[in-house]
Amino acid sequence: MGPSRHGKTESSPNLQKVAALLGGARILGRSLKSPLDAHEVIIRGLPGKALIHLIDSLVVLRASASLDRAVGMSVRTFQRRKDRPAKPLSQEQSGRTWKFAEILAKATDVLGSQDEAEQWLERPAIGLDRRRPIDLLATPAGVELVEQHLTRLEYGVYA
Repeated sequence: MGPSRHGKTESSPNLQKVAALLGGARILGRSLKSPLDAHEVIIRGLPGKALIHLIDSLVVLRASASLDRAVGMSVRTFQRRKDRPAKPLSQEQSGRTWKFAEILAKATDVLGSQDEAEQWLERPAIGLDRRRPIDLLATPAGVELVEQHLTRLEYGVYA
């Protein structure tokens, strides 16, 4: 991508991976070139189709109580949403859906495949006090712990 108007290079590769998990420009209604673009899409509310696309693209994970808590929406609500895909998600659901996609994208990079990343999300992790990463995604503090753990894995601190 190159420098932005502020002279900094944007971290677009991960941004593009997250956007792709949510259906890309076709579903999001615009191409995302910067974190500010992502912020604006989340504030407006991700299209319901973005969550449908994300869940349909999961290889191992399926609708479960843990996934519900991670994205802030119950399976029942999600099933109703499939009938009304144009209805935008709330700001909170949008933010949590984006964060889940962001963590899935990073875990995929660190672990080598989306299949491995999804399995990792469901396995108790020693570095997380034997908790499953997906269960921690229900709170901002838990999300931070999972992100820190992924960074340690990325740099080989934990096997």
